[in-house]
Parts: sequence; C-alpha cells; structure tokens
Amino acid sequence: METNLLVAGFGGQGVMTLGKFLAAATCDATDKNVTFFPSYGAEQRGGTANCYVVISDNAVGTPIADEMDELIVMNQPSLDRFLGKLKAGGTLYVNSSIVTGEIDRSDIIVVRVPVSDLAFQLGNAKVLNIIMLGVYIGFSQVLPPEVIWSAVEHKFASKPKILPLNRKAFEEGLHIGAKIRKKK
Repeated sequence: METNLLVAGFGGQGVMTLGKFLAAATCDATDKNVTFFPSYGAEQRGGTANCYVVISDNAVGTPIADEMDELIVMNQPSLDRFLGKLKAGGTLYVNSSIVTGEIDRSDIIVVRVPVSDLAFQLGNAKVLNIIMLGVYIGFSQVLPPEVIWSAVEHKFASKPKILPLNRKAFEEGLHIGAKIRKKK
C-alpha cells in the first residue's frame, strides 16, 4: 500500500503542520516508510504553501508523484492549481468554508467540510488544520487516530493549555470524516 497526499493552502493555515503530523506519526509509531516534502510560496503568511506526504509499506521512490491519491485543499487557488494532479478514483478533501465553487470532476470522491467555520465555532481559527487532519484520518483511515493524536500531543507538550482545544478539534474532524465515509 502506498498513499500519495498533497496538502495545499495559504501560508498560515497550518498546511505544513498537518503534513508534519502525518509524517511524524507514521515514522514514530508504525513500520511504514514516509516522506515529507514542503514547498513554500513567496511569502509565508498569505502566500501559497503545500507539502507532499507519501506513506508506504515499501521504500518510497520519490517524494513527489505526478498523480496524487489524495488532495487536501484549504483555499480556492490551491484547488485551481492542484486538482489536475488528483488521479481518477482519488479523494479530494475541501475546506468548503473558503472553496465554494463547483468541482467539475465526476471521477473522484469529494469530501467537503467547512473547517474554517468549525474552527471559528470552537473559538480559534488556528485549529482548522487539526480539524481537517481529523477529517482526513476519519475518512481515509490511513493511520489509527491514536497514533496521530500522539504526534499532536507530543508537538504541543510544551503548551499544555492548548491541548484540550486541539483534542476537541481533532475529535470533531474524526467524527465528521467517519460519518462521511459511512455515506460514501
């Protein structure tokens, strides 16, 4: 099994952090191979940012594939730029709070979740990536949720006050992702 994922959005949306959590969790708690390959735009905050994460049972040949199995887009420019890289039968995860346009592909699975709106409802816009991480894990089941949460918990160990909110955000995303999976 090999999963090629591209995560894309504006700088400041936690795109790199989401990818790092997946890579760290895979590396630390599984026997799978993983690569993480970041790409930053001209500016960090407000510019484009994306990263590639490959999780594989075998050696990873390249950190960047021509076609992706899965694509997470946090904004419209990322959808416009990367939708063509998603292979037929792939899964597209969309921040539907920001990406509101039609997706004119019938050969992919589309998972729409208003993660920006949900983050505001939880009281902190910064957790939108943690919500989307939960959605991704709940839907894809690429890794066990406890493995991912352990990576998040480890990363935020020096900031214990933010753990409860991040846990709530992750659980919300997991619930949504699992619910959508049952419907598909």
